[in-house]
Amino acid sequence: MAAKVVAIAQQKGGAGKTTIAIQLGVAWARQGLRVALLDVDPQGSLAAWFALRREAAGDGALHASEVQGWKLATEIDRLTGDYDLLLIDTPPHAETDARVAVRAASLILVPLQPSPMDLWATKPTLTLALREKSRSLLVLNRVPSRGKLAEIIRDKISAEGLPLATQTLGNRSAFASSMLDGKGVVESHPRSAAAEEVLALAREVGGLIQLTGRRAAE
Repeated sequence: MAAKVVAIAQQKGGAGKTTIAIQLGVAWARQGLRVALLDVDPQGSLAAWFALRREAAGDGALHASEVQGWKLATEIDRLTGDYDLLLIDTPPHAETDARVAVRAASLILVPLQPSPMDLWATKPTLTLALREKSRSLLVLNRVPSRGKLAEIIRDKISAEGLPLATQTLGNRSAFASSMLDGKGVVESHPRSAAAEEVLALAREVGGLIQLTGRRAAE
């Protein structure tokens, strides 16, 4: 069976694309799925994290490739028969690379922090997804535990009729600390609120891309 493809895209830098790709990838791999992470961002943060992981223990269920944008379509074709899921971490401000990822994807995850700037910055990505006839989903990330801004942003998203994930990810240090060790939060802090959030988001996204019926739905 061909892999499902999920692209994580956002024109604004610092929205948490790489964090979401890593945390979801580890969560799904821990549930028995064969997951490939494709790092198209020139910063190479995802690839650097995977190097730490491989040095520590190796991971047969999880693969990562650092891919130049013009090679992305070829890499997707190469991996799609060997994995259940491909997660693509796209670069900001690179429409050509993002277009290839969006065109190949079953779903586009668009992370944004609860701020007006992040909300405004989603428009080019959502427009691209619409143009390529790809499904998109906004994901609120780094949501503070207090304050009303997140609810205000949520209301604005709802008023504009934009697709928004029910599950949010909090502004939690556990996400960053897990990645320092080449891990995901479901491994380093399995009983934490952060792990619960990631698993809930994995279930929600898994349902949308029809991963239900596999171990990812557990």
